[in-house]
Amino acid sequence: MRNRIACGLLALTLGSTVASAQAVTVKEEKTGMLKLAKVTPAAATATALTKVPGGKVQSAEIEKEDGKLVYSFDIKVVGKSGIDEVLVDAMTGAVVSVEHETPADEAKEAKEDLAKKAKSKVPPAVKKPGA
Repeated sequence: MRNRIACGLLALTLGSTVASAQAVTVKEEKTGMLKLAKVTPAAATATALTKVPGGKVQSAEIEKEDGKLVYSFDIKVVGKSGIDEVLVDAMTGAVVSVEHETPADEAKEAKEDLAKKAKSKVPPAVKKPGA
């Protein structure tokens, strides 16, 4: 009887953990990255949310960072300034890092991202014949 109660409580606990995980859309830094991941976006999201209690995912992306394929989650907690960025290894499901970013950090990162995108869209200079 105790085993049935314990199993029931465990199932209830696991069910509520899964139910609390948000369904999020994961953007790809480059097309095809999601197909390379061994960990599903849902599993990575659930893992990230365990690191920021009471948080809600604002954005999610799969990208290469320091040579690793990772899910990057920006998580906001109501009443807390800034966001928490959680990186989850897309191959193992392990948490790579948890970092709090202030509004100033966020603005700086957004500016750097825009500069990177603009730079990647500039075509290389074309040499003129005889120049």
